[in-house]
Amino acid sequence: MRPEVTAFISLGANLGEPLQAVRAALESLGTAPGVRLVNASSLYRTAPQDSSGPDYINAVAEITTTLSAPALLDALQAIEQGAGRERPYRNAPRTLDLDLLLYGGGRIDSPRLSVPHPRLWQRAFVLLPLVEIAPSLVSATQLEAVADQAVVIAAPGAVHPSERNAGGSPQGGSPR
Repeated sequence: MRPEVTAFISLGANLGEPLQAVRAALESLGTAPGVRLVNASSLYRTAPQDSSGPDYINAVAEITTTLSAPALLDALQAIEQGAGRERPYRNAPRTLDLDLLLYGGGRIDSPRLSVPHPRLWQRAFVLLPLVEIAPSLVSATQLEAVADQAVVIAAPGAVHPSERNAGGSPQGGSPR
């Protein structure tokens, strides 16, 4: 068995019922084979960036996994597909978008996967939820660089490990 690796996943949606889609994706992450949901940020509302359509709901999840990075990407894409994700064109509005932001301390640069995520440090809708659950990973300078991007909390309250039931999923099935 592979050793566990800590990874961070961004979640976003702006079609259908985005709040429910992100909450359901957190549930799915927590029950995916080889994945354990450790923490999840509040849910944030942001205007589309390099995209169109209604506002997005965004969050970041901290997981531990025994999956390789490519296998984790496959699992994330399966969750997206289960939520009806289509990819008609780059940055199209979406029912669900899951991005692998960080995978341990690893750096991956392949045609299929780049870690750290190439636009991680340019997006307030990723950095604010990330700093909420992993403050040591984001510097004040990085936050200042995205300070002009409007982000508001849509549903406060991170899912902390102390709030988990014996099965490892959040009590009540979703973040507060």
